[in-house]
Amino acid sequence: MRIGILTGGGDCPGLNAAIRAVVRKALASGHEIVGIRNGWKGLMSLDTFPLDLNNISGILPRGGTILGTSRTNPYKHPDGEKKILENLENEKIDVIVAIGGEDTLSVAYKLHKAGVNVVGIPKTIDNDVRGTDYSIGFDTAVNIAMEAIDRVHTTAESHNRVAVVEVMGRHTGWIALYSGLAGGADVILIPEKPFDIDQVCKIIEKRHARGKNFSIVVVAEGAKFKVEEQVDKDGTLIVQDLRVDEFGHVRLGGIGNLVADQIEKRTGMEARATILGHIQRGGSPTAFDRILATRFGVKAVELINERKFGVMTALQGSDIVEVELYEVVGGLKTVNPELFEIAEVFFG
Repeated sequence: MRIGILTGGGDCPGLNAAIRAVVRKALASGHEIVGIRNGWKGLMSLDTFPLDLNNISGILPRGGTILGTSRTNPYKHPDGEKKILENLENEKIDVIVAIGGEDTLSVAYKLHKAGVNVVGIPKTIDNDVRGTDYSIGFDTAVNIAMEAIDRVHTTAESHNRVAVVEVMGRHTGWIALYSGLAGGADVILIPEKPFDIDQVCKIIEKRHARGKNFSIVVVAEGAKFKVEEQVDKDGTLIVQDLRVDEFGHVRLGGIGNLVADQIEKRTGMEARATILGHIQRGGSPTAFDRILATRFGVKAVELINERKFGVMTALQGSDIVEVELYEVVGGLKTVNPELFEIAEVFFG
């Protein structure tokens, strides 16, 4: 079979490991591999190139993606689906391996319903893809954020400050919760649970009263103030601007500075915000992400060999399994409330 492979959405460490695994397993199975540049955009414009062992040599530890990526939604372009179907037929591509998050996989599902053979691989530092315990890139992002929290910890303690660390996560708090717990944060603010800024300040003041002259607050970029708060009466997302991408997402950012400002005003303690941003997406993947991506890639080709399409590879427990794409799209995997309740035991 002739297999096309693409990466869509935001980049993350581990993508190249997945590409490498798909190519090696596919070639060993007698298939031909075609790389598709820049996600669904490359499939609409037919920007492809052959993949072989030479292309993938040395890419295992590299961050980013050798295929390039974009946040292109074919269904926001005139005749987007039609162009893809025509290009697949003209290039005699039999199946697409789509590596991406919920947006990329939602397009894969629509194309599958249109008759395209598709196998998905979950990728996102946000870890919000349903059906899988972990997605490629999450472990690396958490470790990067944890290390940043460790470094901020020492400077906050030295200067008697409140350090607010803003991490990615958009609509879910997986990165904030995991990195905050691992980094010993005193307060963790996640999108799933709108927060009371007065309660945050009480935790900090309680620490100060027992002799702690610094605090660490980790906040996800999509965290919201409670509706009754005057700072943000509507409880809306804090955004950099109102522009949206082709999947309807605004660019988030700024909640860290706002939280730090309110803490300083209400407690009188100096507060500084650190926004990690795309640092969480960059660099070499952890061993966990390299192995997870490799297992996903091998499983994807195994599914192709079995002629199973319209599915996604997934990690459930210690097993790599298949999940129907219709079970994945249309919603996000949010933080389990019980997990956050456990984290609250360590606050302050």
